Amino acid sequence: MRLVVALGGNALLRRGEPLTVENQRVNVRKAAQALADLVAQGHTLVITHGNGPQVGMLALQASAGPSDGAYPLDVLGAESEGMIGYMIEQELDNVLPADALVATLLTQTRVSADDEAFAHPTKPIGPVYDEATAKKLAEDRGWSVAADGKGWRRVVPSPQPVEILEARVIAMLSARQVTVICAGGGGIPVIRAPDGSFRGAEAVIDKDMTSALLARQLDADMLVMLTDVDAVYLDWGGRSPRRIRNAAPSALSPSDFAAGSMGPKIAAANSFAAATRRPAAIGRLEDLSGIVAGACGTRIDARVEGIVEQAAGPLQAASPG
Repeated sequence: MRLVVALGGNALLRRGEPLTVENQRVNVRKAAQALADLVAQGHTLVITHGNGPQVGMLALQASAGPSDGAYPLDVLGAESEGMIGYMIEQELDNVLPADALVATLLTQTRVSADDEAFAHPTKPIGPVYDEATAKKLAEDRGWSVAADGKGWRRVVPSPQPVEILEARVIAMLSARQVTVICAGGGGIPVIRAPDGSFRGAEAVIDKDMTSALLARQLDADMLVMLTDVDAVYLDWGGRSPRRIRNAAPSALSPSDFAAGSMGPKIAAANSFAAATRRPAAIGRLEDLSGIVAGACGTRIDARVEGIVEQAAGPLQAASPG
């Protein structure tokens, strides 16, 4: 099958870990082995990934330099795509057979200049701060900040992806059994000008929504979104959370889940499953092969009616993000 696999932030950095190259490499190495197992099973992979901590770090570095040296978010997004793609590509090369082909492709994602998200920043990037520090940084640097779990983070606009400009190139590579790493961080946000040219946009696109769009454009057989919980849960954080085994795209509302974490994954899964009548799945990286086989995770499928729950054991993580 042709699979679009979206690596969550935990594939690069576990919650609470310092944002060091070594920490990221250790986690990417684990992700590479899980991905290589799918290649060994005969699947063709298109891999996407998040970039929230990395692009936020690059923005901090840029803001610490001369005022005329600050880079906009589209340029920082391109930098993070190259940095993360390099690590994933190298670790895949280290575990795949010598004749396997892997390529990282810088990817532009078109968004609309009229998207209301530009007026309402919601996408968390960068480090986690305490409330007082976050509000001081907002005052000093003109940031928008918001609560994110137990801490606070900078938030930036997150417009909806409209078109992935390099989709034909990705399809060409995938058709030749190249494992493609692309659309990192949702892709580099660009806007089409009235004369047909493109320019960068000051935003970070949600990688799961871009992954769903890419999966549709590539006619993928399945969309898989990896996070740090074993499945989607109803009543998460309540006294009796219930694990979802299967669900119809019409049965789950993104608004019933955390806006900064599981909500976008539900929205992306619903959009892909409803448009293609092919499954989307959500689960843990370490369960990847089982998720694809239908034995693990939560599967959103238009051929399913309602919600099918599964008896839940001990919860596997502290957050659904």
